[in-house]
Amino acid sequence: MSSLPQLRIPATYMRGGTSKGVFFRLQDLPDFAQARGPARDALLVRVIGSPDPYGKHTDGMGGATSSTSKVVIISKASVPDHDVDYLYGQVPIEGDFIDWSGNCGNLSSAVGPFAIANGLVDPSRVPREGTCTVRIWQANIGKTIIAHVPMRDGQVQETGDFELDGVAFPAAEIQLEFLDPADEGEDGGAMFPTGHVAETLEVPGFGTVEATLINAGVPMVFVEAAALGCDGTELQPAINENPALLARLEAIRAAGAVRMGLIDDVAKAAGRPLTPKVAFVAPPADYVASSGKPVRAADIDLLARAISMGKLHHAMMGTAAVALATAAAVRGTLVNRAAGGGEREAVRFGHPSGTLRVGAQAREVEGKWTVTRAIMSRSARVLMEGAVRVPAEPFMIAAAGLRDS
Repeated sequence: MSSLPQLRIPATYMRGGTSKGVFFRLQDLPDFAQARGPARDALLVRVIGSPDPYGKHTDGMGGATSSTSKVVIISKASVPDHDVDYLYGQVPIEGDFIDWSGNCGNLSSAVGPFAIANGLVDPSRVPREGTCTVRIWQANIGKTIIAHVPMRDGQVQETGDFELDGVAFPAAEIQLEFLDPADEGEDGGAMFPTGHVAETLEVPGFGTVEATLINAGVPMVFVEAAALGCDGTELQPAINENPALLARLEAIRAAGAVRMGLIDDVAKAAGRPLTPKVAFVAPPADYVASSGKPVRAADIDLLARAISMGKLHHAMMGTAAVALATAAAVRGTLVNRAAGGGEREAVRFGHPSGTLRVGAQAREVEGKWTVTRAIMSRSARVLMEGAVRVPAEPFMIAAAGLRDS
């Protein structure tokens, strides 16, 4: 039996948008975890409490959902004209690895407040009152995010009256700008990787389905709700308690990943559960959100339901909202069709928890679509700060092995 004390690591537990995660400053991680690699991954997986065959995260900081099983590492910027680097990891509940392949748009809203509070933004750029602009380098995908963080009396303002469907209490509004969100670096390519705004996707074991494959904020596969036998008003139980439908959606996601060039075989999709994401859309309809709040068709442009880590998301992932807004701005995509067609720079869509408005500026240049920025509002709040504790022995052994190798 080990007699080593637990590791004690400074950390902050934060809500950002409709997600929660454990935030670390890179410099606060143990020496063996300050570089990317298996040792860091093993430590952070254990912080969350995965793998948990019981699916509860009882022995860790995770919340046993895709929205609450996340880790973030913040450091001083590695690229010019930015304040901080933001590295995001998605931890599967029952898996023993971390998927670093994408961004979390919701937690992006917490990066600016964390950076300010932890002295990672030049004090000369932090106003006592007003708004602090934090320039974030999203290190997973190599993109810039601009966070406009409200300040009061020299501190980040966290309380306010901004309401976000999917979050129980109001808070201060944080506006996010995702600059040039298309072209996801080495794993991606053009905004429409196949060159088509809509196409027929061959799905092994399930036949064909029409899809829009887009890289904007996150690689995304959009299909029509009707093609799945759905109407777009479904809440979590209707999808998450239907294993056959979830299997079909995962097969569509895997086929889309191959077509987009993210993997070369559908069998590899299980090792990359974070990206691409898959969602289904439908024209507006009346429904009742999970909170009991009625949503009227007249108040929205379309319906959208997105799958996150194999389950229907309780609201909408931030990066998926960026992709949806971008697709809505492009004539002929399935999202644009669901919204009624035409040109638009913003949409309000209905999701399981309510509605969300998000905008994107897209334009066609010499036959190719580009998007310069996407904008949405979120909120963020510190839930707890101090230190996380992790059993030391396995990591001390692993670190020793790395030093000896």
